[in-house]
Amino acid sequence: MIDLLARRPRLSPEDLTADLAPSARFRGVRFENYQPNPEFSSQAEARRSLQLFLQGAQARPGGFRLFRRARPEGRGLYLDGGFGVGKTHLLASTYHAAGGTRALMSFQDLMYVIGALGMTRAVEAFRGHDLLLIDEFELDDPGNTHMANTFLGQLMPAGTSVVATSNTEPGALGQGRFNASDFQRQIQGIAERFETHRIDGPDYRQRGTAPAQPLDPAEFAAWRARQPEATLAVVSHRDLGRLLIDVHPSRFARLLAGVEALGVTELAPMPDQNVALRFVHFVDKLYDLGLRAAFSGAPLGTLFSETYRHGAYAKKYSRCLSRLSELLRDARADLAAG
Repeated sequence: MIDLLARRPRLSPEDLTADLAPSARFRGVRFENYQPNPEFSSQAEARRSLQLFLQGAQARPGGFRLFRRARPEGRGLYLDGGFGVGKTHLLASTYHAAGGTRALMSFQDLMYVIGALGMTRAVEAFRGHDLLLIDEFELDDPGNTHMANTFLGQLMPAGTSVVATSNTEPGALGQGRFNASDFQRQIQGIAERFETHRIDGPDYRQRGTAPAQPLDPAEFAAWRARQPEATLAVVSHRDLGRLLIDVHPSRFARLLAGVEALGVTELAPMPDQNVALRFVHFVDKLYDLGLRAAFSGAPLGTLFSETYRHGAYAKKYSRCLSRLSELLRDARADLAAG
């Protein structure tokens, strides 16, 4: 069994810009297998907008590759919508459908890259790209507001097009997290680089079902017994929280290298918001990597306090709970398959 607690992974700055492609969960997604909710036409319209976005760029001879010769200013498309409406599916589908040099990463990972490389080297790392796809774009503080505005302001005029997804419309980025009114010029500068498309609809992970809850001890033991020992990691929630304080979120994927199934025991409320946000980032990475996972302990609704779930990071916590529910539902489905 893999001992996560013994790991302290390291990354070079170059590692942060390697293999920026859809993760395992989204490797097989395409525009063709996106299933828009028929009750919300904006979902199908968003898919069509992305297809037209690519066609417009590829209408020039050579598609995106022509940008290396002519290099017109890059264009921007921004998908604004709640969690669970398929934004990441559409973003990964855009990656697969596009030609030329492209990269897909989360907004947080982009901030880690800029922090590790510095602005000049980060811009140079992506300057030759035809397309940059940024998932979960959000401004948490004045620092990443300035970095995002500067990065896009240097990259897009040089010819790189950008598609971003977010839970917040661009003009409202940062609201509730810091004094966004003091940085309105930078926020507006970011917003003006994008054509915005709103995607409406409920969380597809919860369609017609109640949120799943952690496994009871017998279920967890049965799930654990079904996992190959060589690729299984099991850790208590308390120990995981301590580990995540020592491991930077940019290293979470490396922390989980070789793991195919993760069990977390004794889930408990997280009164420290720093611990809670690290856990949220970890669940995001766990989910994106497509790993099997099971959890036991406290009900999901008790993990994050009401002040968190209705505060500045409410959408992060809601997305985390939705993804935990899906992982638990999958774990029970594996058990039922016998």
